[in-house]
Amino acid sequence: MTKNKNYQVAVIIPAYNEEQTIRAVISDVQKIVNQIIVIDDGSNDQTSEIAENMGVKVYRHMFNLGLGATLITGFAAALKNKADIIVTMDADGQHKAENIAQLIKPIISQDADIVIGSRLLYQGNHSMPGRRRFYNHLANFITYLIYGIKTTDSQSGLRAFSSAALKKIELTSQRMEISSEIFREIKDKNLRLVEVPIPAIYTSYSLSKGQSFTTGVKTFFRLILNRLI
Repeated sequence: MTKNKNYQVAVIIPAYNEEQTIRAVISDVQKIVNQIIVIDDGSNDQTSEIAENMGVKVYRHMFNLGLGATLITGFAAALKNKADIIVTMDADGQHKAENIAQLIKPIISQDADIVIGSRLLYQGNHSMPGRRRFYNHLANFITYLIYGIKTTDSQSGLRAFSSAALKKIELTSQRMEISSEIFREIKDKNLRLVEVPIPAIYTSYSLSKGQSFTTGVKTFFRLILNRLI
């Protein structure tokens, strides 16, 4: 990558039954980025129809496969469409598109290969609720324990990848454990990681979409199994 080029940025939005928020999320991103890719992970509501009517690319899984499968589909689509920088963003409204510029800046300046938007580094009004903060610290510790890499927000949905980095990493996890698997690949492929503070806009809706304790336990054991294989 060179610093003086116009970068093609693609935003991947994984979505599962997000008809309540997908319109507002897409509208927000359209103010910043032209290439938007929604991956509908087997929704049984109007998520796909709303996204298609807003003129964005939509790829749809016939069945609900999980976050990992959704991101892998999105990454392949973005690379096929020749994106230089690929951003992932949750569909539940907890991220603001205005933070994308800050997120991709270290990649454009060639100071990073992958950038994580860290909610735990943010000190403003939109900080993470206490229970979520505890679960996130626990996930960060597990990621370090299993893969040996430190991060302040292993579960962040707002991330940016250079296309070169994305072509190097090998992701296989189908479900939530892909968030930690990304850090394994950062370490194994010697990629440069930068974290930037971002606010998290929590609502009762976005809080209801997060991982449950049971899901977290299942994710932990899948990570252990993946490490042993």
